[in-house]
Amino acid sequence: MSVYQRVLSGVRPTGHIHLGNYLGAIRNWVRMAKNTTEQLFCIVDQHAITADEDPKNLAHNTRIIAAAYIACGIDPNKSAIFTQSHVPAHTELAWYLNCFAPLGWLNRMTQFKDKAGKNSDRANLSLYAYPVLMAADILIYKASHVPVGEDQKQHVELVRDLASVFNKHVNYKLFPLPEPIIPKETARIMSLRDGLSKMSKSDLSDYSRIHLLDDADTIALKIRKAKTDSDPIPGTAKELNNRPEALNLLGIYAALSDQTIESLCADFEGQTFSSVKKALTQVLISSLTPIREKMLFLLQNPNEIDKILYKGSETANTLAEKNLKEIRDALGLLPRIDR
Repeated sequence: MSVYQRVLSGVRPTGHIHLGNYLGAIRNWVRMAKNTTEQLFCIVDQHAITADEDPKNLAHNTRIIAAAYIACGIDPNKSAIFTQSHVPAHTELAWYLNCFAPLGWLNRMTQFKDKAGKNSDRANLSLYAYPVLMAADILIYKASHVPVGEDQKQHVELVRDLASVFNKHVNYKLFPLPEPIIPKETARIMSLRDGLSKMSKSDLSDYSRIHLLDDADTIALKIRKAKTDSDPIPGTAKELNNRPEALNLLGIYAALSDQTIESLCADFEGQTFSSVKKALTQVLISSLTPIREKMLFLLQNPNEIDKILYKGSETANTLAEKNLKEIRDALGLLPRIDR
């Protein structure tokens, strides 16, 4: 099994955190801890404002992500949990990297095209330069590995390219080239209303996702309303290939219960989705209720969250400032001398 040196992970604080974030990312980060020397968990609030985040909600949403990290099993005594904006080195390094980022590279980033759509001429600079700040988030800590989904692989490739061109400019290997961690088998959680679209915070329908703060009644209602089809459960997973909503619900069940979809098909073969939904509801409630309760406890004590974030930022700043000094020296910037 691989052992990772320094792993950096992050989530944008844009609204509630949902089941897809948990099963697709955070749970994997927790499980990686035993094979990782050092883990840094960032809440990337400066990335959030690229999407016109309401200033009234941003601080609260940041605390929600911190609470979710802890409630899902990340130990703040072993890993640094911190806020991006509390470590100024992120944005300073982003500017230095901007000086080495060809426009052609940024023009190829598919996420900008997806988010800007037909209004790319009116998109703001921060959305366009988002991948460079993401590169700075990673390189400022000289992270060795970055857990990402398949759709984020392009961003890590850009990070590696920027690190390489920077290293070439300063004529030595200042930055390691971080490796993406893309689990071979990871839960890909889709919308409860559309089995072909990922579960997302941006979906207009709240019935498309399950939030980690949803109570038992809300979970039960959302699963009852989840889109399925009228066919019975087949005996093999292969027979679900053209049934995306059915595959999604069984995939969620399999991920939460640490079973395979194949074994669930064998268990439920010939039954309708009403029986699957009842069983899935119970698994969801039993799995998410402890997380919800711990999150609510933490959110009722925001000062405790802030203390954890402060402690994490101290750890992150110490490491970032050390690396930033080396970066400034490599660029030939005049050192600031205290008198």
